[in-house]
Amino acid sequence: MMSSVTVSAKTELINLLDFDRKGLQDFFVGISEKPFRATQLLKWIYQEDVADFDQMTNLSKGLRVYLNEHCTITPPEMLVEQVASDGTRKWAIEMSCGNRVESVFIPEEKRGTLCVSSQIGCALACTFCSTARQGFNRNLSVSEIIGQLYVAQKRLGQETKITNVVMMGMGEPLLNFDNVVAAMNLMMDDFTFGLSKRRVTISTSGIVPAMNRLNEASDVSMAVSLHAANDDLRNELVPINLKYPLDELMEACREYAKQGPRRHITFEYVMLDGVNDSVQDARQLVKLLKDVPSKINLIPFNPFPNSNYLCSSSEAILRFKKVLYKAGVVTTIRKTRGEDIDAACGQLVGKVKDKSRRYLKLQKMEDSHVAY
Repeated sequence: MMSSVTVSAKTELINLLDFDRKGLQDFFVGISEKPFRATQLLKWIYQEDVADFDQMTNLSKGLRVYLNEHCTITPPEMLVEQVASDGTRKWAIEMSCGNRVESVFIPEEKRGTLCVSSQIGCALACTFCSTARQGFNRNLSVSEIIGQLYVAQKRLGQETKITNVVMMGMGEPLLNFDNVVAAMNLMMDDFTFGLSKRRVTISTSGIVPAMNRLNEASDVSMAVSLHAANDDLRNELVPINLKYPLDELMEACREYAKQGPRRHITFEYVMLDGVNDSVQDARQLVKLLKDVPSKINLIPFNPFPNSNYLCSSSEAILRFKKVLYKAGVVTTIRKTRGEDIDAACGQLVGKVKDKSRRYLKLQKMEDSHVAY
């Protein structure tokens, strides 16, 4: 995803974690080296866990000297680890600017899933999400995104493998398109982590142009944060719906699902007591998704201070699921994990120096009924 690079002695050190394989190939060609150096370097970094250029013995001495002078391999720093009673781990990871994001590892019997952040904060202002209260600072670089997987796997050790990655942490991944796609390319590269495209999932609140663009750029699984089956309610819960309403979002979902015979869209639906959890809401949802290859993931709301929402009762969630099930919609109820360390869905906050003035923008958006 990165273009070729011309390096001078006066530039800052280039973090080679910022390149996927294509980017590294362009980098090496740009310094008059062969493209195959990219695969050699990827194997050293991600498979051999070597960050010292002098130990990369199949690189020429001259190239090693050059890399020492101009490049670095620097992941973000893991500062704090919390372990929940159910084994879920949450890490506060500090970026070079002093802001922090949070990543979560969820262990299960046959897989281990890492929830990765794509931005410092979030500008989308979904009303039920604690992350949205933090405001927005900036997009994460490729090295800061892939670095979360890099440091998490290193922390867990070889006996505990990360088998799945979900881009469901802090931020809206499709608003950091190029860096997220490059990082996902690295996750799936045979010379790095080698994850299957079905084991890498990108979640979006519905950035329709970027969803269409992703169709051409990647083949990962997609999840859509839906949370309502009509525009009036979704405008309130997920304000980006004011710009990309449900008819546009559903068309983008249909197009994405067409690209592969086994493709479907996972729709995430947080269960809010008295807000979106009625039988009528469930029937609306069935109608909305009738021609979209899909499955529904019902998410019990995870409370946070001053959220103004309550979680639907177990009876309401089961009743909602029953309506979907009878209509032939594959439906699961997400098991809440890591709630005792605020690692559950919608609870990640990190440390964000807000540059977005998000509340002012949100108020203007609501006043004009036009999404920013």
